[in-house]
Amino acid sequence: MLQLPESFLQEMRELLGDEYDAWEKSYEHNEGFRGLRVNTGKLRPEEFQALSAFSLRAVPWTRNGFYLEEQAQASKHPYYAAGLYYLQEPSAMTPAACLPIKEGDRVLDLCAAPGGKATELAAKLRGTGVLVANDISNSRAKALLKNLELFGAGNILVTSETPERLLNYFEGWFDKILVDAPCSGEGMFRKEPSMVKDWLEKGPNYYAEIQRTVVTAAAKLLRPGGQLVYSTCTFSKHENEETIERLIKEEGFTLLPLPLPEEREALGFAPGLGACAGAARLFPHRLDGEGHFVALLQKNVCSDNSAATSPKHKEKADSKGALKKLPEEWLDFAKDLHVKWDARCFRLYDGRLYVLPEALTGKNIRSLRFLRTGLYLGEVKQKRFEPSQALAMYLRKEEFALSVDLKADDERVFRYLKGETLDLEDLAARGAKGWCLVCVDGYPLGWGKLANGTLKNKYYPGWRW
Repeated sequence: MLQLPESFLQEMRELLGDEYDAWEKSYEHNEGFRGLRVNTGKLRPEEFQALSAFSLRAVPWTRNGFYLEEQAQASKHPYYAAGLYYLQEPSAMTPAACLPIKEGDRVLDLCAAPGGKATELAAKLRGTGVLVANDISNSRAKALLKNLELFGAGNILVTSETPERLLNYFEGWFDKILVDAPCSGEGMFRKEPSMVKDWLEKGPNYYAEIQRTVVTAAAKLLRPGGQLVYSTCTFSKHENEETIERLIKEEGFTLLPLPLPEEREALGFAPGLGACAGAARLFPHRLDGEGHFVALLQKNVCSDNSAATSPKHKEKADSKGALKKLPEEWLDFAKDLHVKWDARCFRLYDGRLYVLPEALTGKNIRSLRFLRTGLYLGEVKQKRFEPSQALAMYLRKEEFALSVDLKADDERVFRYLKGETLDLEDLAARGAKGWCLVCVDGYPLGWGKLANGTLKNKYYPGWRW
């Protein structure tokens, strides 16, 4: 059995009382549970169930989450490359499921990498509004961007900034915020024993100070009346309830009931402690998942911080990259596209063409450290346009004139994902040529150039298997 620090075990005895022995016994199941969350931006959960060959069992607290059998090679399946699902620990699906997003919302995932929660928030927006996905680590933000583009998200701004820097541009701007805070990771000890070493070196007190800084900034980034989900994967009251109490007392927030099934205690959710009973604690002895804490709060309209509803500095609209006329190369390519964007949302930077979320078109964010603004369409080259991998993932099969659809068990799918040239004479229409959207069972994987029944592979090299 995993050896845990005695000071941590004493903390759990005080927290759990009569349930301590059951909690300790749960650590005999060291492997934890694997989960798969369906990308509802591409298909409904029941459609995926009908399509998938995996053995799946529903995660009862989220409509699009499933337990995945241990031997399933889900990360090596073509449906993963098509962005149909994200592999995520079942308890970790809870925070994004509890943020009540509406289409058109301005949403911030403040500590977003590697993207498990951000991809769900993007799917819930259904291509509307905007998702700002931030992580202070630039290297982790790169993984975040890949996962969002794999999911087909286009209404995004991916940044790598401190929360304090974001305040210069977005104070009082967001409708919804998710703070999955850096924490001591006590709830993940069973699944990731290596985290015990970090706990011994730093511990809850170290992370509580970081959390205070993060949520204080988040409070100011949220508009009055906006809602915030705070979550951790730790058991510490110091990092959980005390952080929530601070938001209520010092930042003008009200704790709201979580939008979970009414029978949530029967599912294994425990209430938060004391005045934070409306929050939820997830314990591994009560349910099939790791340890987590989740709370939903609303910023009071009359709070002291509600006066700030616009950036601190006087903002000038960013006209850099704006186009009076779209490039002819793009217009020629777009004849085969069955998607329309507002011409005011296009931007061209160094030959790379983007379409921005409408909410960002009037904001000057050029001095932010960001990895992506909006949907990257592709590159304008001399007398031609080369579409991006992000555009392929954003589209549906029927939204591009020329496509080829392979079955998931067709060996050419795997050859395509490795970057090989394909023979498609049996599938390509006679004489068909030009840019082709390559799909698996109706869902895009990427681009190819088709001529005489042969597909020249244009799958993004950085994603190849």
